[in-house]
Amino acid sequence: MNKIKLIVTDLDGTLLDSNHQLPNDFWEIEQKLFDNNILLAIASGRQFYNIINVFDKIKERTLFLAENGTYAFYQGKELFVNTLPKKDAIAFIEIGRKVPDAYLILCGKNAAYVENSEERFLTEVRKYYSKLEIVSDITQVSDDVLKVTLCDFKDVPTNSYLYFKEFENEFKVAISGAIWLDITSFNANKGVAVAYIQDLLNITFNETMVFGDFLNDYEMMQTGNFSYAMKNAHTDILEISNFVTNFDNNSNGVTEIINQILI
Repeated sequence: MNKIKLIVTDLDGTLLDSNHQLPNDFWEIEQKLFDNNILLAIASGRQFYNIINVFDKIKERTLFLAENGTYAFYQGKELFVNTLPKKDAIAFIEIGRKVPDAYLILCGKNAAYVENSEERFLTEVRKYYSKLEIVSDITQVSDDVLKVTLCDFKDVPTNSYLYFKEFENEFKVAISGAIWLDITSFNANKGVAVAYIQDLLNITFNETMVFGDFLNDYEMMQTGNFSYAMKNAHTDILEISNFVTNFDNNSNGVTEIINQILI
């Protein structure tokens, strides 16, 4: 444990509680991580602009892996952008428009774009996307595409996922939450992003600790020897992780474990 150099954590369902709040002891523990030269990385399906708002006061020393690993930012610099070809994004949008009870989000580098203004949908989207534009046709947006996301109010596994399952051999199709489905380039996921950071900063598998709870964390959980599934995690994440937190995300599950390595 005393060899840990990198701690990577998901946000929703992991570091944040059900009200999207940080643990009460987070800032104190983050300061200890910094004092001990342990790099904190936030890996989320959220938009970069949304994440950085949460961690604004430590943004200069925190590493951000946004949009499920398609965008990396550290110390004021963009490290990489893993885009989805526009023609493929348009094809997925056209399919997505046929999915009942589901709404599309085109996740760009500069903003997120939607073409539906239903309040129920916008209420959910604004929780995760701070820069949001409502347009008449998202296929006409001029921006680098990071991912296509569906907000599915019916049931992701039995509804929207079935429309995109056939593309899994060519693209990354990830169920990212109870109502979320994300589609990115095949080599774009949190695990690939963490591996890039490890190589860039010369940090090993045995020097890495990761925390996750849902299927979009699957590859990431394989990047560190100290892989902790949240107590509230999806069954597949529990199975692939080396450890399980003592508490869930509503009871400071992440910071309780981190505090152990700082004592």
